[in-house]
Amino acid sequence: MTHSMTAFASRTGALGTVSWVWEMRGVNARGLDLRLRLPDNIDGLEPAVRAALTKALARGNVTVNLRLNREDTHGDLSVDTAQLDAVLRALDMVQERAFDMGVTLGQPTAADVLAQRGVLISAKSEEQSTELAAALLADIAPLVADFVDMRAHEGAALQGVIAQQLEQIDMLTTAAAKQAAARAPQVRENLTTALRRVLEDASDMDEGRIAQELAVLAVKSDVTEEIDRLKAHVVAARDLLAADKPAGRKFDFLAQEFNREANTLCAKAQATALTAIGLDLKAVIDQMREQIQNVE
Repeated sequence: MTHSMTAFASRTGALGTVSWVWEMRGVNARGLDLRLRLPDNIDGLEPAVRAALTKALARGNVTVNLRLNREDTHGDLSVDTAQLDAVLRALDMVQERAFDMGVTLGQPTAADVLAQRGVLISAKSEEQSTELAAALLADIAPLVADFVDMRAHEGAALQGVIAQQLEQIDMLTTAAAKQAAARAPQVRENLTTALRRVLEDASDMDEGRIAQELAVLAVKSDVTEEIDRLKAHVVAARDLLAADKPAGRKFDFLAQEFNREANTLCAKAQATALTAIGLDLKAVIDQMREQIQNVE
């Protein structure tokens, strides 16, 4: 089944005085590009999110954002000793540097030190932190599942559009084959005229060169191979649509091959009706390529 790379999923939760909101967004990309905006103080959260996304997704630019909201409470406060030591070392370094340069600084007070970011924190039990981490980790699987479900839903719509476009390409290819057969008398007449011209100028040309020139003329007007390849590409594209694994990269390559054959068909057409069919083919193929950009 075809999956789109465009999707959105969200999830909310709460535990005690903490509430949170998950948001996951995806757009198309050449590979799998993960951008995670997660709190730093939840052990094991980022590796778990990356592992879940890498397992579930093959391509896409995916952004995951987690916002934590803590209610203001008047609980006990505690000092982060590691952060306090870092702040004191920095203050000591500043004082020494200022002294070396002949600058006198006022001594910081305890209040100044406590005001530094991260020194004074709300005390919370290790058990509460463990419970929060467990609750957030439990949210990852259902969040990713919702995201994948939306990609599948969008992919089903994409599959329907691409299937219709392949049907149009198939019909236009059949029409091109019929038109190529209908123009056969005109092609023979053109080749005959070209042959007469070559023979008139062939007084000093050997037979091998004459045969080569005629072969070039014949190849320039024969679109059989282009039509056969277009039909084969349609079959291959339908197989990709029916596949259960991501096929966006193969689809993108196949769309380029479709376009190449349509361009060659137009170049060799030598007939207004066949050229018109070739241009219609190019238009549908271009529309299909736009849709394929979102296929995983």
